[in-house]
Amino acid sequence: MPGGPPGVIVVAQRGSDRTVHTAGVADLGAEDPPALEDHMRIASVAKAFSGATVLSLVDEGVMSLDDTIAERLPELPAAWGDVTVRQLLNHTSGLPDFTLFDAFAEAVVASLEKAPPPAELVAYVEDEPLDFPSGTRYQYSNTDNIVVGMMIEAATDQSYVDVLTEEVLEPLGLDDTSLPTGTELADPYIHGYQIDEDGQYEDVTNISDAQWSWASGGIVSTPEDLNDFIRGYVSGELYSDELRDEQQDLFIPAGASEPNGPGDNSATMSLFRYQTECGTVYGHSGNTFGYTQFAVASPDGRRSATISISLQRTQKNEGQALDVYTAQKRVWDAAICYILD
Repeated sequence: MPGGPPGVIVVAQRGSDRTVHTAGVADLGAEDPPALEDHMRIASVAKAFSGATVLSLVDEGVMSLDDTIAERLPELPAAWGDVTVRQLLNHTSGLPDFTLFDAFAEAVVASLEKAPPPAELVAYVEDEPLDFPSGTRYQYSNTDNIVVGMMIEAATDQSYVDVLTEEVLEPLGLDDTSLPTGTELADPYIHGYQIDEDGQYEDVTNISDAQWSWASGGIVSTPEDLNDFIRGYVSGELYSDELRDEQQDLFIPAGASEPNGPGDNSATMSLFRYQTECGTVYGHSGNTFGYTQFAVASPDGRRSATISISLQRTQKNEGQALDVYTAQKRVWDAAICYILD
């Protein structure tokens, strides 16, 4: 469609039957379509990875859902002290979203290719009050998962990357998934694009250091790995049935991912429920420079779909860009109906 993404790849799986649907190209300078093994930025779907990591540690007794920021990170603002891991995971913490502040935006523009440590990311809002008393309502905040990653490091005395690898990537066999530093993606990869004021497609694949979003959105994966992850995560392969049930039994009505998913959205700990005309699935969405991502699975994980496009589009767009987002949601709906049929 006019103004649409250069490339789309949909992975849909029912049991052991996996189908791959593609349109367009992975690179406007070439002819190959997006492929299962192509790397891509998964944006805020990375929050599901940080959630999976901390829930695995909770299951092992290394951490608790009731651990507070004051207990694990006493150097952070005292006003944040009573916020718990549970509240961070389900976005009821009240922590201001650092990505919405001008100082952060200015810092990114000034140093796109080199990001500061995670503690400096949350420092952009350390002098701000809580947006609301923790635990009283839902508000999506990128700060939440940065703090989760920092708490993981404090609890384990290891880097977040090492713990992520041990608790999630290795158990699920996600060999092509990583949280890199710097701007480059490993070959092969799906190029990400934005459309400039003249209507021309600009390649923004390597425009920004992944560490600018770190545990909140910096992970790089492939369509194949992302599909395997959402199946394992939703089905509870990484922690006990009891913890999985606790995660999936308490959803906050109208809690939406970013961008909003299809049907009625509701939120729990690093997971969203999408209740559609064809049935209910669980997963996460995400968007960043050049990419929009959506990954879902049935409650037992046996039916899954991931949809990746090489353009950033959300419900906040206007005009033709919003039309592209609306068309994208139709693809999401079609994929959900296909896997649940």
